[in-house]
Amino acid sequence: MEKQNGLLLLLLRLVKRDHHIDMEQIKEVRHPLKLTCIVKSVKYMLYREFDTKENYGAAEKNLYNSYWKSIEKCLTVPHYKYLVKTGS
Repeated sequence: MEKQNGLLLLLLRLVKRDHHIDMEQIKEVRHPLKLTCIVKSVKYMLYREFDTKENYGAAEKNLYNSYWKSIEKCLTVPHYKYLVKTGS
């Protein structure tokens, strides 16, 4: 994945939710509360930045053609996909 054309940044992070945040806490500037229930899931986040939409599209096609079947076997729930436009 690191050798994709136009790749500016690549990050892979594991995120586990362990605190609860609500609007009242934010408004009153209180710290988040630790969750008391057991959270069994971990979110895997793959963050990639590309210089053009075309390079992003080519990298997505390459990911789905090469790695996606083995990635999908590891998932217990459907994945989320976030697309973010940055810059001008």
